[in-house]
Amino acid sequence: MNDREVATFAGGCFWCMVKPFDELPGIIDVVSGYSGGHLENPAYEDIKAGDSGHYEVVQITFDPALFPYERLLELYWPQIDPTDDGGQFHDRGDQYRTAIFYHNEHQKQLAEVSKTTIEESGRFKKPIVTKILPASTFYPAEDYHQKFYKTNPEEYKQDRAKSGRDEFIDGHWKNK
Repeated sequence: MNDREVATFAGGCFWCMVKPFDELPGIIDVVSGYSGGHLENPAYEDIKAGDSGHYEVVQITFDPALFPYERLLELYWPQIDPTDDGGQFHDRGDQYRTAIFYHNEHQKQLAEVSKTTIEESGRFKKPIVTKILPASTFYPAEDYHQKFYKTNPEEYKQDRAKSGRDEFIDGHWKNK
């Protein structure tokens, strides 16, 4: 029996998407990277330019017996603004859009149910634009970007503070 699965989420800048998932029981690894584009072996400069078609993503290796995919989805949605199709917070461009990349039919079904739940919750007045897409080739980002919140804590805190992400999360996801 396989005790590992992979989940891939796009939620804007991958620096801010690692920490919420990292170091939880059942999470084996969280890797920042790129997915969904047409350029082979893209570099950060290609992604930042916005013409490779890739999303900045986190790829999470997890043990579904300890941390089911449904819990990953429950953790994913409150990290993002699912109504913004132009990026996330202060990061603008297609590379910063949100998406759930499914790796099998079960993940696809669960992702669709979770999206419908958000849509029907009445939490947002605008439409939910987060896409649910088949997983494609994942390219790990450069070492500099891995676990950025740990390796560059001050820069991470500054970038996160100016992004507006925490204010959005507090205003739209907390206590609702």
